[in-house]
Amino acid sequence: MSARPEGDVGALDGLTHLDEHGHAHMVDVTAKPLTRRLAVARCAVMTTVEAVASLGNARDGIDPVEAARVAGVHGAKQTYTLIPLCHSIHLDRVAVDVQARADRIEIKAVTEIVERTGVEMEALVACAVTGLALLGSLLDLDPQASLEELTLWHKSGGRSGVWQRIWPDGGVRANPLEQGGTLELP
Repeated sequence: MSARPEGDVGALDGLTHLDEHGHAHMVDVTAKPLTRRLAVARCAVMTTVEAVASLGNARDGIDPVEAARVAGVHGAKQTYTLIPLCHSIHLDRVAVDVQARADRIEIKAVTEIVERTGVEMEALVACAVTGLALLGSLLDLDPQASLEELTLWHKSGGRSGVWQRIWPDGGVRANPLEQGGTLELP
């Protein structure tokens, strides 16, 4: 069964996980060369000033920010079990940064691998799982806390080269990772 009428292949051209008949499949990457692939994703937990302040108080020796960071790394490593058409890959690097602001917690995840397929979904899952773990810690204090702005900001490697999200001011920043620096995002 297909989600579109028979013969209507033009409407979904370019979707990588659909074959020419509109059937779901995992993309064949066997002919692709191994390249360094990197992805950066971001999200934010929107909450209250009081809830953000509470994150600094470890309870029973458990730091909720560090627990969420570990959950995000683990989530990235399990992406293929959560998103059925993702490839099973062994990530070379997953870094999750958590920054508390006045009434929000900003999360940035960086995933990297030398492989035939990208790591965008792994970066997005790392952000989402980190955010969900933080939400779980905050819901008693702020039942209205929410996970927002889950977005891919950068990807590089492979046939398509470097892609960078356009910043809110309309500009595109140079990729400092190409020069061995760190990637700073808005």
